[in-house]
Amino acid sequence: MSDLEQFQKSIGYQFRNQELLRRSLTHPSYLQVHPDKGPHNQRLEFLGDAVISLALAEKLFHLLPEEREGPLSRCRSGLVKGEKLAELALELGLDQHLRLSPGEEQNNGRRRPSILEDSLEALAGAIFLDSGMATAKEVILNWYGQIEPLLEDLLQKYNPKGQLQEAVQPVLGNLALDYKVIKESGPGHKKYFKVIVLIEGKEMGQGEGASKKEAEEMAATAALRRWKKSSPG
Repeated sequence: MSDLEQFQKSIGYQFRNQELLRRSLTHPSYLQVHPDKGPHNQRLEFLGDAVISLALAEKLFHLLPEEREGPLSRCRSGLVKGEKLAELALELGLDQHLRLSPGEEQNNGRRRPSILEDSLEALAGAIFLDSGMATAKEVILNWYGQIEPLLEDLLQKYNPKGQLQEAVQPVLGNLALDYKVIKESGPGHKKYFKVIVLIEGKEMGQGEGASKKEAEEMAATAALRRWKKSSPG
């Protein structure tokens, strides 16, 4: 079995067009030494970035039916950030199959996060072109494995109310924080809320939104900024 055949088993996809696979693994530096072995993978990288984002966006849409656009976007950003893609690339063994120039080899290019990230995106783009979106989505989500545990960490990380509680509670106790709705207007299907958050009775932030939760999160975000500047702890 060839190295590329083994690699295709690792990624969970067998290419019909092997040239697409080779192109996805070809770093631009490789063509400096082998100009006849092009093209390189940058165009596929551009395409694959969108393919991965769409696959994850649809998955998050169904996994988190109660979440608003903001948390959904932040979860997706956490899943497609460079270090996560580089980590997946290493798990799949992509680094072993990259086509690099001797200079990039000497500079440890096979382990460079930016090269790994770009190449994984290019691989996703190549799978999309070779098979379509349905198969590409299935393959990409298999790379991630169980996404739910990752989401718990991401939602906690981007939870301003939880972060504010964790910051304030050790210093001032459990009862120091209070959220108050100071304005509520609009018909039932198009409500508008304005909320303030108080810390020991002192207003520390305001927020507005189409739901009480959204307004509270905005208020907590503002309060966090003020707290970090004036925290007694």
